[in-house]
Amino acid sequence: MRESVTQEFDYGCGIACFAFALDVTYKQVANQLGELQANSTRFWIKDFTAALNNSGKHYIAKHVKPPMMRKIYKEGTIVLVRRSKQYPTGYYLIRHKGHWMDPWINLPSNKDIKHAESGFRKRLPGKPMYALLPQS
Repeated sequence: MRESVTQEFDYGCGIACFAFALDVTYKQVANQLGELQANSTRFWIKDFTAALNNSGKHYIAKHVKPPMMRKIYKEGTIVLVRRSKQYPTGYYLIRHKGHWMDPWINLPSNKDIKHAESGFRKRLPGKPMYALLPQS
């Protein structure tokens, strides 16, 4: 299994998933997207999809409804889980080899970004709202 990518900013889960999808470093993606996006509290689905596609990937964004739940388990799918007390702006994870790459897996126990650790989990930590689905 590949090494996970740890987010370096409080709201950098999308950047970490982007980096994982491209198999590059977090810093490379933060530089590519620019300071405004890197420091933003949001990575909008439309912008995320366009950035992935502009980087040579082919993704489409879909609102997750019950009939499409099975599709989120495809390799490389990026999911935005709904806002919650734990994730006030939502949270991105990416599917890899039957697991979800979580850019800040220890967030529930340590809310200091300086101590963020990434890893892989079997289940999503919330209800999926949007999915960025890789296209062949």
